[in-house]
Amino acid sequence: MNAVVPLSALLDARQVWRGHAAGVPAGNQPTGWRALDALLPEGGWPDASLSEILLPVDGVGELRLVLPTLARLTRSRRNVVIVSPPYAPCVAGWRQQGVDMRRVDIIDAVEKDVLWAAEQCLRSGSCAAVLAWPRRADDRALRRLQVAATSGQALAFVFRDRSHLSNASPAALRLELEALPRPQLWVRKCRGGAVPTRPVSLARLAG
Repeated sequence: MNAVVPLSALLDARQVWRGHAAGVPAGNQPTGWRALDALLPEGGWPDASLSEILLPVDGVGELRLVLPTLARLTRSRRNVVIVSPPYAPCVAGWRQQGVDMRRVDIIDAVEKDVLWAAEQCLRSGSCAAVLAWPRRADDRALRRLQVAATSGQALAFVFRDRSHLSNASPAALRLELEALPRPQLWVRKCRGGAVPTRPVSLARLAG
């Protein structure tokens, strides 16, 4: 009968290999927020894909999520397109966050043309990222944006009401922002990995 040997003794004798926790992968498209990158399978935004950001209401910090990315892209002399934002971007504020506004184009499209304009920009291959706020977008429309993002090798971001959370989405990544009882961010879907079971506190995000 074999004797029982304490695991600590085997470790001390180096007869058992002690593994180390895997570090956060260095993604091709880091979000600029370490706490968020640590939760995402690709270590950042899914490259050349659609990310859907669901909100309780406009203006709860959603642009704070993407400004580090826009700053990184525009400083690399890559173009960004904003399609029909609910509020005019604060140029001074964006510049303060490092965004080169010379590389940012804003399209004021009517509602029926928002998705079309975003798709054309994504497919063009001349945009590093496209942000859009469609009020009506079904599964087919979102799938077209996902395909266009892949085709044009661009990041696509759509901001929608969180009432759409119960609907299936072809987006590679779905995030939900909560304002109450505390500001936090949930990963609701992420391609290539398990959905995290804990949120990220927006108050504690660290770049």
